[in-house]
Amino acid sequence: MTDQDRLVALVAVWWEAIDSFTHLLEHVGDDQWTTPTDLPGWDVHAVAAHTAHLEALLAGRPHDDVEVGEAPHARGMMGQFTEQGVLARRAHPADDLISEIRESATARHTQLLADPPTDASAPAPGAFGAIGWTTGLLLRNRPLDVWMHEQDVRRALDLPGNLDSAPARHAADYLMESLPFMVAKRAGAPVGSVVRLEVDGHEPATAVVGDDGRGRPGTSADDATTTLAMDRETFVLLAGGRRPAAPGSVRVSGDTALGDRVLASMAVTP
Repeated sequence: MTDQDRLVALVAVWWEAIDSFTHLLEHVGDDQWTTPTDLPGWDVHAVAAHTAHLEALLAGRPHDDVEVGEAPHARGMMGQFTEQGVLARRAHPADDLISEIRESATARHTQLLADPPTDASAPAPGAFGAIGWTTGLLLRNRPLDVWMHEQDVRRALDLPGNLDSAPARHAADYLMESLPFMVAKRAGAPVGSVVRLEVDGHEPATAVVGDDGRGRPGTSADDATTTLAMDRETFVLLAGGRRPAAPGSVRVSGDTALGDRVLASMAVTP
C-alpha cells in the first residue's frame, strides 16, 4: 500500500466515524444533552460542540477566540483552545451542532476527494499545522477523536454500540502503538521487562524495555514478563483515560504487580 493509499483509507475511516456520530446525535433526546460524560466538565452537548469546533476549523472556518475563565478541566494550551470552541457553542441548539458537524465535514470530505492527500509528512492545514502536526498525524487522529467521542456519548446515555466498526478497529490499533510508552515511561517497568498486550480482535502488541530504560516494540517471540488480555472496549476505556476497567474484565498473567502498574498507567489521551 502506498503512502497515498494509506491516507485515502484514513479519510474513509474518518468519514465513516462522522456519519455514525451524527446519526447517534440525531437520537439524543431533548432532556439528554446535559447528561455528564466521562470527560470532566463536559456533558453530551459539550462533546458535540467540541467535534463541531474541530471539524469547522478543518473546513477553513475561523477559531472562536472567547474567554474561558475558570475551567480546571481545560489544562494547557490545547485544553484552553478546545474549551473555547465548546464555550462559543454553549447556547447553540442541538440541531445546529449536528448541522455544523455535517456541513463542515462534508466540505472537508469533498475537498479531500477532489485533491487527495499524497504526503503524510506535509504540514497539516491551519491550526493543526501551527502546532507541528503533519497531514498523516491529523488524518490518523480525526477518526480516533470522533469515534472516541461517539463512545463518550453512548456510555453517558447507556446506548452501547459501534464497537466493531472500521473506526473502532482503527482507534484500538492506534492506541495499542503506545504500549512501549505506557510500559517504560508511564509504568516505569524495569530494564528487561517484556509486556504483551492482547486485545480481542487485534494482533497482540509487545513492549520491551531496553538497557537505556526506553520502551520499544517487541515481537511475539519475546518471552513476556507480563501479559494483559482484555476486550476492545475495556482497552479503549483505559487507554483513553475514561474510566477504570470493570472487575474481571482484564486477565493478567506473569508479574501481576507490573501488570497492575501498566494498567494504572495506560491513559495516553486526555
